[in-house]
Amino acid sequence: MLETYLTVQTQGQAELMIQKSRFIGHIKRTETEEEAQAFIRQIKKEHSQATHNCSAYLIGEHDQIQKANDDGEPSGTAGVPMLEVLKKNELKDTTIVVTRYYGGIKLGAGGLIRAYSKSTSEALKATGIVKRQLMKNISITVEYPLLGKIENELRNNNHLIVEIDYLEHVTFNVVVAVDQVESFTDWIIDLTSDNVKIELKQDQYIEIPYET
Repeated sequence: MLETYLTVQTQGQAELMIQKSRFIGHIKRTETEEEAQAFIRQIKKEHSQATHNCSAYLIGEHDQIQKANDDGEPSGTAGVPMLEVLKKNELKDTTIVVTRYYGGIKLGAGGLIRAYSKSTSEALKATGIVKRQLMKNISITVEYPLLGKIENELRNNNHLIVEIDYLEHVTFNVVVAVDQVESFTDWIIDLTSDNVKIELKQDQYIEIPYET
């Protein structure tokens, strides 16, 4: 699993007019090729009267699956430019569909490339990009006299406390970036003079808004 990667918020869209043609960029996070293709079919069904529904997607940790479709536009003027915008933004698991309702003015190859690229960029801006950070769930169990000290230190060092269980002992459930687990546990052991029980639990991704 990647320690960090960029992708889009769940789903969004943006619309713009270019030389009387209506362009609608639809974007969605898709983690499998099946999800990507289902999203493309959905948009094509919703905009079945459109002149074109061009698409592109990137799937996989290492972009193993990359597809682009011009849907009737001149070859290389729609799908590939859309895909390049996704790649330029270093996105993963993302599908873009740009719907075009032709307005009667031909844009030429250069104009089409710019239009589909801009439609993709605007859809990204409207939807938002997130950074997914792989985190390790860790439970820290201490005696009650250490409660205040540990809680203060965790909060002062900006560690994310998910939950505190007040049972026979106090257990802090925190999440820590996977590349910081060793240094974090060493710090906790030192902080408590080794009067602590530490359990490493499952990994999970958390999402952080990302500004391009």
